Amino acid sequence: MKFALVGQPNCGKSTLFNQVAGYKAETGNFSGTTVAFTESQVRVMGEVVEIVDLPGCYSLRGTNPAEQEAARYLSSCDINAVIDVADASHLASALELTLELLSLNKPMILALNMMDEAARLGLHINGPALQTELGIPVLPLVASKGRGVKGLFSKALEAGNNPNGKVQQARREDSNDAITRHALAMEIAQKFTTQGERRTSWQDRLDDLLLHPFWGYAVLLIVLLGFFEAVYGLGQLIESPILAFFNHLTSILLSPLSQGSFFYEVALGVMQGIAAGVAIVLPYLLPFLFGLGVLEDVGYLPRIAFLMDAFMHRIGLHGKAIVPFILGYGCNVPAVMSTRTLEEPRDRYMAAALATLVPCAARLAVVFGLVAFYLGPLAAFALYIFNLLVIALTGRILSSLNPENTPGLILEMPSYRMPTFKNIFAKAWFRVREFVVEAWPILIVGSAVLAGLDYFHIASIFNWLIRPLTWVMGLPAQVGVPLIFGILRKELSLVMLGQALGTTNFASALSTTQMVTYATFVMFYVPCLATLSVLRRELGTRAMFSVAALTVVIGLVAALLARGVAIIL
Repeated sequence: MKFALVGQPNCGKSTLFNQVAGYKAETGNFSGTTVAFTESQVRVMGEVVEIVDLPGCYSLRGTNPAEQEAARYLSSCDINAVIDVADASHLASALELTLELLSLNKPMILALNMMDEAARLGLHINGPALQTELGIPVLPLVASKGRGVKGLFSKALEAGNNPNGKVQQARREDSNDAITRHALAMEIAQKFTTQGERRTSWQDRLDDLLLHPFWGYAVLLIVLLGFFEAVYGLGQLIESPILAFFNHLTSILLSPLSQGSFFYEVALGVMQGIAAGVAIVLPYLLPFLFGLGVLEDVGYLPRIAFLMDAFMHRIGLHGKAIVPFILGYGCNVPAVMSTRTLEEPRDRYMAAALATLVPCAARLAVVFGLVAFYLGPLAAFALYIFNLLVIALTGRILSSLNPENTPGLILEMPSYRMPTFKNIFAKAWFRVREFVVEAWPILIVGSAVLAGLDYFHIASIFNWLIRPLTWVMGLPAQVGVPLIFGILRKELSLVMLGQALGTTNFASALSTTQMVTYATFVMFYVPCLATLSVLRRELGTRAMFSVAALTVVIGLVAALLARGVAIIL
C-alpha cells in the first residue's frame, strides 16, 4: 500500500510527513533527474503503509522539473491513494491543485491543514458540504499539533483498499485550462467558506507554546525541574519529622531487650524496615505519583510523547515505544508489558531493554532519599537528564547492531481537561497499594534478614562476592548486600544501605562522590525481580538474561562516568 502526499509549497505537507515518518526515512531522486522526493513507512490500523512526500507544486501542468516529475509520478499505477494537503487559510488557491488531482481519477483525500490558522482568521469551512461538492473525503487537520492525523490516514487506508471507488467527475470536465480552473476554485471556496470574527482559543495558544519545536522542549525542561523541586520539597518536609518519630518509637519499643542480642538486632531490623517504608519511601513516592497523575489527566503526557517521538526515532525505535518509557517512570513492570503493542520482535526487545533503564518510582526513592536530600534537587535532576542521555546512546548502539526499518507513529492530541481529585487519587492509590502490599513486607523481611546476616557475620560473604564491582566504583564493601537485595525491590537498596552502614545519616558514612556513584548504579543495574519475571514471560529466558547483563554493564559504565564528573566538580 502506497500513499502520495501532494500539496502546494508551504501547505504543511512536509510537516505532516515528518510527524509520522519513521527513523529510516529515505530521500531519493526521480529516475534520470536531480529532483528529490522522500519516502518512509507508517503503521496504520496494524498495516504498514509506504508514504511518499512529493515535491511541492502549484500545478501538475507546470514547467519546472519538480512539478513535471510529481505529475509523472502521480500518473503511475503504483499509488493506492492520493492525500491532497491544502492550506485551509488559503482555500481558493489550494483548490486549483485539488481540481487537477481529481482529473487523475485516483482514490483521493483532501486534508484541510492549518485549520487552527483558518480559525484565527475567522474562516469557517463547511467541510461536509465541500465533501459532497468534490465527491471525495474532506478532513480537517492540524499537522503541526497532531490533530486529525489518525483519522486522515485511516480514511486514506479505507480509500486505498477500495480502488473501485473512484472520485466523482461532476463539474470537472471544463477545469482543464488554468483560467477556468482558477475561476472554479474561487467559486467553490466562496461557496463553502464564511468569514467570521477572528479568534484564537486558549488551547491553540497553549499548544503553540507547548508543541513548539524549540520552546516546547524548554517548557518540558522547566516542567520536569519544577516537578522535581515539588517532589523533593514535599518529601523533605515529611521525611525528617516522621523519621525522628520512628527513631524515638524504636528506642522505646526495644528498651526491654538486651542491646546486642540476636532478638534485639532482628527487632531493630524490623523497625528500620517499617520506618523506611513510611519515612523514606512514601514521602517521595506519594508526591511523585500524584504529580504524574495530574500531568496525565490534564493532557500534558501525550504532548510529552508527541515531543519525544522524534527522540525515539533518533535512537532507532518506533515512536509508539514512548508509551513504555512514560509508564516506566511509575513502574517498569507495566512498561515491559506495554511493549506488546509493538509489532516487530526487534522493537519489542529494544523497547523493553531501554524501558528497564528508566528510573521507576522505587529508584526515584533512592535518587531523592540519597542525592536530592543531601546534594539538592538540581543534582537529582541532573542525574535524570544523564539517564536520558545514556538511554539514547544505548538505543543508538542497539539500533546499529540490529538495523531495521521502523514505521512512524500516528499520535492524536487530546483536548486539555481539568484533572479530578478522584481520578488522581485512584491512580496514586493503585501504586501505593502495590507498594504497601508487595514491597513493604519485603522491606521489613529484608531488613530483618540483613540484621541476622550481620549478627552471624554472614553479610561479609555477600559483600566479598561482588567486592570487585564495588571496588571499581570506589564504594565501601558494605554496600554489596544492599545491591544484592535491591534486585528483590529497588527500595531495599536504600533501606538496607542504612543498615549496612550502621546509620541513616548517609553523609556521615559516604562522600558526595560515593552517593552520586551509588545512586547512578542503582538507576541502571539489574531491574527488580518482578520486572525480570515479566521480561521472561514477554521475551523469553534468553532475552531476560541478556537484558540483565546489559543493565549491569551500562550501570557500571554510567556509575564510573558519574564518579569522574563528581570528582572533577
